Amino acid sequence: MLTLLHTSAVHVPVFDALRDAAHPGLALRHHVDAELLERARGEGPDAVADAVVAVLQRAVAEGARAVLCTCSTLGGVAEAAAAEVGVPVLRVDRPMAAAAVAVGPRVLVLAALESTLAPTAALIEEEARRAGRPVTVRTRLVDGAWPRFEVGDTDGYLRRVTEAADSVTDADMIVLAQASMAPAGESTRTRVPVLASPAPGLAAAAAAVAARPGRPGQVVPDLPGHG
Repeated sequence: MLTLLHTSAVHVPVFDALRDAAHPGLALRHHVDAELLERARGEGPDAVADAVVAVLQRAVAEGARAVLCTCSTLGGVAEAAAAEVGVPVLRVDRPMAAAAVAVGPRVLVLAALESTLAPTAALIEEEARRAGRPVTVRTRLVDGAWPRFEVGDTDGYLRRVTEAADSVTDADMIVLAQASMAPAGESTRTRVPVLASPAPGLAAAAAAVAARPGRPGQVVPDLPGHG
């Protein structure tokens, strides 16, 4: 079973649909905790490190063979906690970052939430060093997008992200820093390639589950307390 740690319930149907399309039979369990992101925004990601570890330990106790953190703000904290929980803990945006640096040296990160910019840029630079490739990472906050997300205006949120991507001309790759931005990558008309994290992130997590010993699980319903 794969547990997904979300900070918004909007991700649940997205990853369920990706699982059904590309990884049928993979058992998913969703844990949603919006408060983790709120605290991280106000106090910094390290402030919620202990709380993240507690969530991961609970996931392992419930049978998780790997955990995928879909929140880019918390991804580094979750990934660093893997040694404490004994199963692979993946951040959804790492495969996207690795793909971005393989395309070209000029990477532009678009994010709707300011707290996501620095962790995503740092991750891309880390993957560039790992690959031995030069990279210049620029970041841009999509003005007005996050307030629309917070009030549930998904169409308005994605429209802002799409418009921001369409305005980019001086990059080799556009990285959509948050998983919730992924649909905008399908509607943008920019000539610059656009990468989003959900599909490659879930693929990496599915591979981690498959590599763990034990019998592959079947799809199971979420337990109370899980979104």
